[in-house]
Amino acid sequence: MHQRLLLALGLLAPPLVRAASCPVSATGIGFGSYDPRSGTPTEATGTVTVTCQSAAPPESGSYGIALGSGASGSYAGRAMMAAGGAVLYYQLYTDASHTAVWGDGSGGSAVVSGGYSLSDGTPRAYGHTVYGRIPAGQWPAAGSYTDTITVTVTY
Repeated sequence: MHQRLLLALGLLAPPLVRAASCPVSATGIGFGSYDPRSGTPTEATGTVTVTCQSAAPPESGSYGIALGSGASGSYAGRAMMAAGGAVLYYQLYTDASHTAVWGDGSGGSAVVSGGYSLSDGTPRAYGHTVYGRIPAGQWPAAGSYTDTITVTVTY
């Protein structure tokens, strides 16, 4: 089953035959102000939460969380855009040490995996931190920069 998230929550695929339901939600990453004179990267985090519930417990299973490439169309370098076409490059990672780019498994990117175990009808939420980083040394035009990332959960 695939569920997609655009900004807040937009489920784009109907559920397959399965007792568990695992909708996804996300909190955006707000980097705040970027200082091009700083010699250190700007970092911030967000969260992707998968909340599973079963109509026929007990049930357990696994899921994978993929993140889209955004406006850049590439996992090699994601890009936030501002009015007038100005670009500020950034990246999203699966870990705090920024070693694995979070993507869809293509182009050297990684998908985050998780599992659920449902013993009763109580929903269980599983949070996954998204680690964002804007590399130092960029001199973008002043402005407000944004990007939209699609979150896809497969279970």
